[in-house]
Amino acid sequence: QVQLVESGGGSVQSGGSLKLSCVVSTYHGSRYVLAWFRQAAGKEREGVATIDSNGGTEYADSVKGRFTISRDNRENTVYLQMNSLKPEDTAMYYCAAASGKVVAGVVVGSLSPDEYGYWGQGTQVTVSS
Repeated sequence: QVQLVESGGGSVQSGGSLKLSCVVSTYHGSRYVLAWFRQAAGKEREGVATIDSNGGTEYADSVKGRFTISRDNRENTVYLQMNSLKPEDTAMYYCAAASGKVVAGVVVGSLSPDEYGYWGQGTQVTVSS
């Protein structure tokens, strides 16, 4: 069983920064692809960023250059550093994990929520103008 617990959400003004953390409670956390998703009120869940088992990353166009995903496999933790926040970044943020698929020895995934079977409870991020 894989459990994920997010923290670090809060309220900030436009242009501010927040850093989200997610602890992945599994013995083999390094074998999973990890990701951050978000869901704003009345909208579908969307992928924000993903990081494969080798540290390779992918970002949604809307956050490129502002958000950075990283992972610490020793601590089984994935982070999302969010800079230059905008009101449209307001949403519930979820971390997720997936066994993914292995390509050249690297566990990779995508920004599609359908690929992820393990989810945290979410942490709210609110950005005011």
